[in-house]
Amino acid sequence: MTGQESPEERSPEERAPDGRPLDERAARRGTGRRRFLGLAGGAAAGVGLTACGTGSGSANRALAATASSGAGGSSGAAPGGTGSAAPSPQRENDKPGNPDWRIGNAGPDQAIEGWADKVSVLPGESFGLHVSTTAPGYKVSAYRMGWYGGARGRLVWQSDQLPGTKQSAAALDPRTRMISTDWSKSTTVDTTGWPEGSYLLRLDAADGAGQRYVPVTVRSAVTAGKLVVVNAVATWQAYNTWSGYNLYNGENGAYATRSLVVSFDRPYHEYDGAGLFMVYETPLIALAERLGLPLAYTTSTDLAGQPGLLKGALAVLSLGHDEYWSPEQRANVAAARDAGTNLAILGANCCFRRVRYDPSPTGPDRQVVCYKDSFQQDPGYKAGGLPTNDYRVAPHADPESSLLGVIYDGYPVDAPYVVGDPGHWLFAGTGVQAGDSFAHLVGVEYDRVNTGFDTPRPIEILAHSPVVCEGRKSFSDTAFYRAPSGAGVFASGTMRWVESLDASGDGSSGADHAMDARTAAMTQRVTENLLQAFVAGPAGAAHPPQDNVAAVYGT
Repeated sequence: MTGQESPEERSPEERAPDGRPLDERAARRGTGRRRFLGLAGGAAAGVGLTACGTGSGSANRALAATASSGAGGSSGAAPGGTGSAAPSPQRENDKPGNPDWRIGNAGPDQAIEGWADKVSVLPGESFGLHVSTTAPGYKVSAYRMGWYGGARGRLVWQSDQLPGTKQSAAALDPRTRMISTDWSKSTTVDTTGWPEGSYLLRLDAADGAGQRYVPVTVRSAVTAGKLVVVNAVATWQAYNTWSGYNLYNGENGAYATRSLVVSFDRPYHEYDGAGLFMVYETPLIALAERLGLPLAYTTSTDLAGQPGLLKGALAVLSLGHDEYWSPEQRANVAAARDAGTNLAILGANCCFRRVRYDPSPTGPDRQVVCYKDSFQQDPGYKAGGLPTNDYRVAPHADPESSLLGVIYDGYPVDAPYVVGDPGHWLFAGTGVQAGDSFAHLVGVEYDRVNTGFDTPRPIEILAHSPVVCEGRKSFSDTAFYRAPSGAGVFASGTMRWVESLDASGDGSSGADHAMDARTAAMTQRVTENLLQAFVAGPAGAAHPPQDNVAAVYGT
């Protein structure tokens, strides 16, 4: 193993279903759901890995009939974060939605863009918006993302017309190649009366000059009795290519010129400013709120900074692509699992990179530090801190499998998902048979059970899908294990699980990686079964897994 990035990681790009690169303009605007994560070439990057190696050595969905019509949403702290009861989740999602939240006119680069000076706030707290625009003015509209009868968003607040100004160019730190801005605060947003949830603020430049999103989370002060949706903001920022740099490559596309630190003091480039939230998180939020489940909302930075946040939580939900975790976040999630809180990894390549949060001039935890294979250059490591590298790699190796049950195995793949145990309770109501397959559901990164790493037992493999990753044969595994506390831990084994929830048609359009409505019906029902079991309490105790690793792998 060379410890170098693969060619895919040096030159990540989105590709159309026929494999050709999308033009940069279409990729940035993100209209429609397409073959995403050439962008994520990512997970194999770093010490001791090739793109496909671990270095281990070893229809409108069938669910519509069962979903709670119009229900869902979050509840918890009242405005001001006092912890007193907020409006019920049913009332929130029974409100009419606003399907016009989607951007229809992004406009040219720099027409309008912005960032929030806090990734999350409690209800009733304020945050600053830092906006740059070539237009003389703009408006801000805050949309809470949910189900809302299929509209997927509700307008919660809108500003008056605000004066616009073009702010300074981005700054490049010569030592870490971090991109940031020192834009002045354009306006202050007061969230009094806003329900907890994940929000997209839409910036609309005057005279139709352009539109962009700014994401922000109105987080829950209390998570007891809730399923906790985690917005993976550290991972969004790691892949953010605004102004040409992220944790994978620099402006010239080379790994050697990548940023070693990335800052939240800049807009998101992907999906018109929404970052990875759109593709990896919104479908699950819509499903969970549609089902009327008790939800709390938080972010990866909040999980790191608040050790008691998960006290009494029913489950932690990691969505789609949640790669970058601080040691504090990992310790707090592990402690919750050990106290009986369930854990769902509805993606792949989770908890792969170890990061540190540093302050920026704007506030605490505004910079994500991850030196990867250059960790010895990290001032924090030199000062005695943990290395900001891959969790499984020395020094201080701590493979993610000890928490997740599965471990990241490679990139890139595109393979069918193969059902192993159709009688398992998670497949109830799906109608699947042993060996049934679902095209394209495994990709673009995948996880597997690998007992060459620390693996909790008993663990049950529910789907065992053959893959070939750049010539190397392996498997993607969906797995469920019981922690000693009785908590259940589920891992989908594929990064496309959340994306698949929105698949439709026969797949011939190429959207959603060519996954079809049959796939969506299956993953929606499995996800519903999982979340309903998690709401009922420690799912490992209620549904004890039958360890089958030896039978599945023939060892």
